[in-house]
Amino acid sequence: MGRSLIVEADGGSRGNPGVAGYGALVRDARDRSLLAERAAPLGKASNNVAEYQGLIAGLRAAEAIDEGADIAVRMDSRLVIEQMAGRWKIKHEDMRRLAAEAQEVLRRIRAAGGSVEWTWIPRAQNKAADKLSNDGMDGRTVERDLWREEPDGPVEPADTSTEESRPSLPARTVATRLILLRHGVTDFTVGGRLDGRGGADPSLNATGLEQAEKAGAALAELVSGPVTVLTSSLARARQTGAAAARALGVTPVVDEDWDEQAFGAWDGLSYAEIGERYPGDPARMRVEEDFRVDGGETHLELTERINAARERALEHGGTVVVATHRMPILVVLRSLLGLSFGHAWLLAADPASLTEIDVYADGSASVAYTNDTHHLR
Repeated sequence: MGRSLIVEADGGSRGNPGVAGYGALVRDARDRSLLAERAAPLGKASNNVAEYQGLIAGLRAAEAIDEGADIAVRMDSRLVIEQMAGRWKIKHEDMRRLAAEAQEVLRRIRAAGGSVEWTWIPRAQNKAADKLSNDGMDGRTVERDLWREEPDGPVEPADTSTEESRPSLPARTVATRLILLRHGVTDFTVGGRLDGRGGADPSLNATGLEQAEKAGAALAELVSGPVTVLTSSLARARQTGAAAARALGVTPVVDEDWDEQAFGAWDGLSYAEIGERYPGDPARMRVEEDFRVDGGETHLELTERINAARERALEHGGTVVVATHRMPILVVLRSLLGLSFGHAWLLAADPASLTEIDVYADGSASVAYTNDTHHLR
């Protein structure tokens, strides 16, 4: 069996596209000792291109250490992790080319008896690779192979391998408890009408206000320790989040990236009306990632927005309650469980329901429960 290695990689662009660079490092999985570092400037490029270049550099460094290694790749780019794991399609030509380049390295590693696993981690746990990527953006090239040093050679340098950059909690300790709270009902909800980002933005009705208060009371019993409450910018989510924040004794913070999907021309219509006016389109919306309603968002655009919002939320640590909407909740669950868009529609997320995701210090996560509405019964 080969060595067990950890590859941590990152990339960045100041302008997206703009001045770009990547960073990567390799650690021994047993004791987390630093074995190799890589960083380099890329000229003008996008964030995603830089992230892929960091991945490739890290894989090549790991291959040089042991061509048959078992490799755990850890990155804070959900896009790269999901695409390389085969759960998301790669449509952009530059991404396809770089993914193929990474797969060629992996082919050689697997041929030599090695393996690879993919793990998304919060940005706070990827600080060493992030620092190296900033070195690259600053025009510096780094290529250090500490594993080649003699036993009495230098230890890993303090400027890129600090205690802060390593997970400070045991591997299975919950680092962040993410509780997704769907808003209470509005008249649109009761009438079965779509109401997305950029739509009519109705407030909670009397029933919705009562649901929000009950959800807040349930959270007050459930949550202890540090807590943050985030809400989408839409009125119904802000009202629901305000009720939760009052119960928890904190001030809510608005993050508009948690808004509902934009439904464009379909906003305000019922599914029956949509079926009559746009025959065949509702079925396409359920399965096609790039399907776009006139004036609306594709599922891919929504996923990118929600993934960014989720990463920011996890950086708070402790318990993070997010008052949001059905589609964002489905995106989070779909991304974690590796579901297709079609299968994600099978998940329920009722008004004022609670869904908990436990994210561990090692970057892994589990679904504690979904669509909990016990407080409404």
